[in-house]
Order: sequence, then structure tokens, then C-alpha cells
Amino acid sequence: MKHFSILRGLMLAVCALMVNAVMGATISTTFFGASPAAGAIAMNAVALVAGNALPSGTLHAGVFTELWTGYLIKAFRTAPEQLGWYDRIRSFDQYVDNDVIHFTELGGDPAVLVNNTTYPLNITALQDADKPISLDKFDTEATPVTDDELHAISYDKMASVLERHREAIKEKVRQKAIHAIAPQSHVANTTPILSTTGEADGTRKRFCPADIVAAKAAFDAMKVPTTDRVLVLTTQHVNDLLLVDQKFREHYNINQTEGKIARLYGFDIYEYDGTPSYTSAGNKKQFGAAAASGDKQASVFFHVGSMMKANGSVQFYHQEAVNDPLYHRNLVNFRKWGICLPLKANCTRGAILSGATS
Repeated sequence: MKHFSILRGLMLAVCALMVNAVMGATISTTFFGASPAAGAIAMNAVALVAGNALPSGTLHAGVFTELWTGYLIKAFRTAPEQLGWYDRIRSFDQYVDNDVIHFTELGGDPAVLVNNTTYPLNITALQDADKPISLDKFDTEATPVTDDELHAISYDKMASVLERHREAIKEKVRQKAIHAIAPQSHVANTTPILSTTGEADGTRKRFCPADIVAAKAAFDAMKVPTTDRVLVLTTQHVNDLLLVDQKFREHYNINQTEGKIARLYGFDIYEYDGTPSYTSAGNKKQFGAAAASGDKQASVFFHVGSMMKANGSVQFYHQEAVNDPLYHRNLVNFRKWGICLPLKANCTRGAILSGATS
């Protein structure tokens, strides 16, 4: 009997090591694109430090809470290729404190006198002020993962669920970012909202190269630096250009590393279908507002140096199945703090809406 107990213990230990290895390899390849062997070794090391190897079919939050949170934080700080416009924006992560970022609002510039002959000179105080901004809070709804599922399909289910939570939050963060970057309404020489001028397709005027030139002219008039100008086109406007511009067709998606689909007329051009919508009167709709008749999805252009982004904390929430006597299910979800904004309220940026046919 004693020998049987020892053999049983060894078999359980081997099984636990194998489960840890499979979990580690899955995480390593799914979230980092790293070697499965490195993930397997790392997971077993964590399990050893934690004091036990991970048995199949359990969540073991004491080990995985920090692991999953760490993986999520890394994922949010690594922008996917197709969202290169977001990756271009300067990160202010290091200035975040308790999910609040502090800016110094400058109190203006001193007057400059030319060939002055009057003394004493005037004294003008420049009153700067601290401007704290709370980061946006993004929560996913909880997902149940039952013990029966974990027992039947090991850890693949959990890895899949957590990856989908991560991707859902990342997409919402990018949508909120481009919404904040887009201007609220047309203001001459500050936030121009232009209309497309291409051939009519029966319901609207198509986007054409002349519309990019119009955006360039608007930025030129506002003395926006000629470098780091970005234009984020809707899929509809990209399709319009593909129909009429051979140069654009030749460059479309040629750059797969930065996600930039072309560079035309001084703009680095990206494609993203999560841009905000505007009312028929040309006013930006609130984030998350329901679509209405007459809404128009906008392409957005901005200067990279005029924008900021910041990532705050990431929290992994869970309830173990052992605490759910009725359903025997684990519940998991995430909370992430982050923000993307223009550095100044009157920051120069613009939008392009599909023009009316009449």
C-alpha cells in the first residue's frame, strides 16, 4: 500500500507537470508568439514557487491572477500591426498615478517686443496649473467557464476565453481613442470637417485623391508640421480610392510591419473601420450612441505630436467554481484603465465625411 501511494503521488506529479507545461506553452504561443518550451518551463517554475503543481481542471487563481494580469498588460502595450496609427501616438504611461494622469496646463506665452524703447518693461505672470485627468475605465462582462468544460478540454477553453476578453477590450480602447481624436464639429482653422468630392454613387460622393489634397491644404493653412501627419480612412473611403487611384492600389497594404497602407500627399494613411460617426448636421455623435438615419462615418486626420495616450492598471477578476455550489462554474472578466486624447482642447485635427449628392 505504501509503495502504491508513492507511485500514485509520482503519477500525479508527472501529470501536474504535463498540465503546467501545456498551459505554459499555450500562453507563450498565444499571447507572446514565443517558444512553447520557454512557456512550459516558466509555468512549472511559477507552480513550484507557488508551492504546488497545477492539477487538471482547476483555475488556481492564486497563481494565475498575476500571470494573466501580466500578460494582459504586455498585450495592451503592444499595438497590433493593423492599428499602426494608434502605435504612433506618444505614450505617457510613466506619468500615470492611481489611474490618473497629471498635466501642466500652460498659462500662455510672454509678449515679444520689437525695437522697444520704453522702460521699465511690463511684467506678465505666466500662471501654469495642474490638470489631472482620470483614465477611462473599460470592463468586460463576466464569462462563465464550468469545471465540466475544464475537465473535458483542459486549459484551452480558459486560454481562448481570456484571449477574447483581451481582444474585445483592445478594440474598444482603439475605438474610444479615434473618437476622442476626431473633432466635435467644424471650426475654421482649428478643426475642419470636410466633405468628399468624388463621383456620385447614387447615395453619396465618393472619396477621391482631391479630398486628401484638401486635408493637406487645411493643415498647411494651420501651420501643422509636415512630418507625422496621419490620415485614418474608413473602409468605405479606402474602397473608393482603390477604384480611382492607381498609385493607391499599388501601395495598398504593401507595408505589413507598421500597418500603414500608403503615403500620399504628406499623409501616412491607415485603414480602420472603428472611426466615429457624425450626424447629418456635421456634429460628432457620442461614443457608443446608436446609429440613426443620416449618420456618416468619418475618416480622421491629425498630427501625431498633438496626441497622447496612457495605459493604467489592468485587473483580473475571477470567482472560482469551488465557491459556486449551484453551477460549479468559474467566472472571469477584466478591467483596464487607459485614455487617448488631444494634448490641447483646441488641438488641430480634422475629419472627412461623405458628401451629399445634391
